[in-house]
Amino acid sequence: MTSVSPHPNSLAAHRFPVVVVGAGPAGLTVANILRAASVDCLVLETETRAFIEQRPRAGVLEEWAVRGLQQRGLADTLLERAQVHEECEFRFAGERYRFAYAGLTGHHHFVYPQPLLVTDLVREYAEVRGGDVRFGVRDVELHDLDTARPSVSYTCPETGRRQVVQTDFVAGCDGARGVTRASLPPGRVHISRHDYGIGWLALLAEAPPSDDCVVFGIHPDGFAGHMARSPEVTRYYLECPPGDDPENWPHERVWAELRQRLTAAGAPPLNEGRLIEKRVLDMHNYVVEPMRFGRLFLAGDAAHLTAPIAAKGMNLALHDAFLLGDGLVAHLTKGDGSGLNDYSEACLGRVWDYQEFSQWLSEVYHGASSGDPYRAGTTLARLRRVFGSPTAAAAFAEQYLGKDAGF
Repeated sequence: MTSVSPHPNSLAAHRFPVVVVGAGPAGLTVANILRAASVDCLVLETETRAFIEQRPRAGVLEEWAVRGLQQRGLADTLLERAQVHEECEFRFAGERYRFAYAGLTGHHHFVYPQPLLVTDLVREYAEVRGGDVRFGVRDVELHDLDTARPSVSYTCPETGRRQVVQTDFVAGCDGARGVTRASLPPGRVHISRHDYGIGWLALLAEAPPSDDCVVFGIHPDGFAGHMARSPEVTRYYLECPPGDDPENWPHERVWAELRQRLTAAGAPPLNEGRLIEKRVLDMHNYVVEPMRFGRLFLAGDAAHLTAPIAAKGMNLALHDAFLLGDGLVAHLTKGDGSGLNDYSEACLGRVWDYQEFSQWLSEVYHGASSGDPYRAGTTLARLRRVFGSPTAAAAFAEQYLGKDAGF
């Protein structure tokens, strides 16, 4: 419960102006922004450093997000190593359709796997900027969030003893299953949720990419996706029933389905390899409104989840982190609380825009396999419009790339 104070027998409390719960892209970006402004903060993470630096996650970054990282001194390695993507490809009705969005807009995507970004951000925060981060903590609890003296307690993995940290603000960046979102009192926030009723089998293959861009296969048997992660590793997705067991997808079945769903005239053969990850994602979205309660500010998946349909999740997390980090710095160093007061509203405009695009794109991806001839027909109509109308193509490109956030 957020109103319960720490146990009186705990060790004497430490104090940090900000406690960041969660060492993902959002939490580490907030923490780096604070340290750059000489604001002390503490990052608490339940997993080990090795785990978060290897955890397979998203890999597509929008240009404005990279620019925001660059402006904060957080993109040097990314800019050296990331791939630049200027096109994507749709395959449907046995044909290939290239979509050259950079030519339409002058903007592109960066492909940089989240584990690499997390590794960069941890190193910058802990080793360059001298930030305090504690990995492997257990039983994190938030206290007195609706007062001027909130605190966070946790169990130290080395000693097994409870530690208490007094703070001014808590940044909740610990994801969909973290303690910060669970600490919100019922009735004080509203959670909107949408379930797509489908699953995606998420795969990592130890194989070079089979194409030079992201490929979307629209097929009556189900959606398939191909996304490069590195010169040696490729991310694939296969539409499947929600809750499906990954063990239902042995090596031979996976590659047979990928070949079937990604087939198109003139398409190169798939580079097959060992599957190093198989997990089923049930496609759903949610949005928490507002994204704050008292002295707790939510960011990233703790505040909103966008299914990987449109590759928006990491970008939204960074958008939140830029606004929250800058708002905390302004309040703590200049006494300017406007950024924190406007934080939730400023974030939610982009959140809902990306949610809507995810829903629209889901119909494109999954209409052909819905079993409904009407949805299948409208899916093909949408695709033909994008490839037949310059106005429709420009509108799609703007949403696919993400509107410039001014960072």
